[in-house]
Amino acid sequence: MTRIKEKFTELDAKKEKALIAYIMVGYPNENVTLAAVKGLIKGGADIIELGFPFSDPLADGPMIQNASTISLEAGTKINKFFNIVKKIRKETDIPLVLMTYTNILYHMGYPKFIAKSKKAGIDGIILPDMSVEESKEYIASAKNKIDTIFLISPNTTKSRIEKISKSSSGFLYLVAVYGTTGVKTGIQSYTLKAIKDVKKITKGKIPIGVGFGVSTPDDVRKYIKVGADAVIVGSAFLKIIKNTTQSKIESRIESFTKSLKSQTKLR
Repeated sequence: MTRIKEKFTELDAKKEKALIAYIMVGYPNENVTLAAVKGLIKGGADIIELGFPFSDPLADGPMIQNASTISLEAGTKINKFFNIVKKIRKETDIPLVLMTYTNILYHMGYPKFIAKSKKAGIDGIILPDMSVEESKEYIASAKNKIDTIFLISPNTTKSRIEKISKSSSGFLYLVAVYGTTGVKTGIQSYTLKAIKDVKKITKGKIPIGVGFGVSTPDDVRKYIKVGADAVIVGSAFLKIIKNTTQSKIESRIESFTKSLKSQTKLR
């Protein structure tokens, strides 16, 4: 059983859902990344999603694009990323998910990249631009090593959801809004309907995580209430990092994480 599956099993027993927190590794530097991770862990995050910067992050909004650019300019290469993951893994067994883009893996070669990821301590990979039709080599390389987490959207057809969910492990990532990531206001009715519909289609075979535009404890509560198994928050954490002095990053992240996590407990 993978760390991700173990986490969802553990949460089910406690009648809780998962808070998945995203940060960009190397933004604005390694020390801040490590401080933010400590804050996330102390605040009760269940899974941490670690972004590896890419020069053309199509799925990401301005906040994550900016963080990616700054991380790249600070010299975040893939070996440095893996070294940071190893440092995190020495301190905690929390599930770690890598989010990046397909070209990064393709350039190194899927088997080699996944072997390096596994060795560093990564438990799952999210590739927003990886289509299920082109994923055969990727899935074969990852099988029994790392969870492959695919994305669906509110307008994904039933047959396609069934196909994508069969290729996914760990959890299925439901994009909450049309467009890119970012801190947005308001929850769309089509998203709430999508969560219910996807849950019916997948029949509990894989957890459903909702992300993109989730930024407040109220957002978390509403998504959990309609059936989401996990809620993914990213840009809101990067906004805190951007607007906080380095000495206060850990405490600010911890406090905000606690406010989000409090809404994942079923009442």
